[in-house]
Order: sequence, then structure tokens, then C-alpha cells
Amino acid sequence: MRISHKQPEITLYRGFPGTGIYTWSPFVTKLEVRLRFRGLSYRIESGSVRAAPRGKVPYVTLCDEDESGPDQARTMSDSDLIIQNLVDDDILPGLNVDLSVQDKVLDSGIRALLEDKLYFLQGHEKWIDNYYSMREHILASLPYPVRIIVGHLIYRKQYQTLHGQGTLRYSAEERSAFKKQIWEDINVLLEESRLQSDRKGPYWVLGGQHPTEADATLFGFIVGALICTACPETQAIVRGLPVLVDYAHRIHDRYFPDYDLWAED
Repeated sequence: MRISHKQPEITLYRGFPGTGIYTWSPFVTKLEVRLRFRGLSYRIESGSVRAAPRGKVPYVTLCDEDESGPDQARTMSDSDLIIQNLVDDDILPGLNVDLSVQDKVLDSGIRALLEDKLYFLQGHEKWIDNYYSMREHILASLPYPVRIIVGHLIYRKQYQTLHGQGTLRYSAEERSAFKKQIWEDINVLLEESRLQSDRKGPYWVLGGQHPTEADATLFGFIVGALICTACPETQAIVRGLPVLVDYAHRIHDRYFPDYDLWAED
């Protein structure tokens, strides 16, 4: 059943307090920029993993403006499923609808490279290599003794996940090489897109006139790398590829003028 074409009231739960700033989560930023591509208004709340469907952030609640009772609100989580539901309900446009078959596959491949490979490589860097920095940021709202206990539980879960998924079985040198190669490959795509673009504003990873789903994901991962102090190696790689930073900077200027910009070198 489709909801009204009038924009519903959208509340985005990001898992962290604060407004006017990015979070460390690439999936939160991915969803935020997807909403801003359309110019949708939304409220920000911190929320919590315990309150989230599927135990994941980000999550959103949608409520029609003319039916704002609590029984009318819908709550959804998982950034991909949220976006797909908003597209199905005609709240967001499908960015990839008019792409060629080849570009749809390329778009899917970029997103998979980031979300299904780089995500785990960076997860190792954050939770294994830089555990204390990650714990103190992610669990900052908890009392210190609780932070130690919860942090240990998260560490164990991350260790098991990364071992089962395979990232933990690589050497440190191999993980570093994988991360560097992924970012360098994407940087090449962006270099070509920037050369083809005659605009001063944003350019897009597939080189078209409009963003695709891959741009939302890529922007989220670049911003996450630039602001997260628990992934210093990734941050150094990204800052060492100026086109990546320029690409994100232009999107920030167009769509997030109300947000603090990441620290620049």
C-alpha cells in the first residue's frame, strides 16, 4: 500500500548525539545524502541500537503529516532497505532506473566493493588495530565500567565476524594493500569523471549528469574515512588521493552547507 505523495515526517536515528556534524558511520551519511539529493526535510535523533529494528543504525520513522498518531508511524532500518522502501513509496526517485545494463552492473560493483569488502577491512582497522579509539568514541555515552564490558563484547563479536568472513586471515600487509588498491581504483574513476565534467559543482562516479546509488555510498565512505580517528591508515590513503577529497568536498558544499566540514590538511 502506497503512502501519500505528500512528504511524510521523517525522523532519522543516527546512533550518535549531535546535529550539524557527520557521524563515523558511512551508512548514516549514505542515507542522509540520499535524502538530500531529493531535497527532503528530516529530523535527527540519536536513537539506539537496542531500539532499532534489526539492531542496526541508521533507522528511520515515517509518519504522514495528517495522520501523526503513534499508531501511524512506520519504523525501518538497514540503509538499503530504507532507500528501497522510500523509492517504492514514491518519496525518493530511483537513481539507477535510466542507467544502461552495463552501468547498473558497474554501480552495483562499486557499492559491493565498498560495503562488502572495504567495510570489513576498515572494520579490522577500527576494532582490532585501533580498538581503544573506537571504543571510546562509539561507547562514549556509557559509564566507564560498562564501556569496558560492552566494548569487550563488541570486540569478541567483531573478531569472530572478521575471522569467519576472512579479513582476519590476511596479513597486515595484505589488508593494507587491499585498502590502497580499492581507493586508488575508485580515484581513477573519479579522475575521469572530473575531466569529463564542465561544472564547478559535484561530478559523479559513473561520469553522468546526475548521481547514482553508488555516489551516495561512496560519499558516505569517504566522509567516514576523513573524520574517523580510529582508522588512521585509511584516512592517510584517502587524504593522499586529492580527487577523492575534492569529490566529497563538492558534494558537501552543495548538499551539506549546514554541516561542519572535516578537518583539512
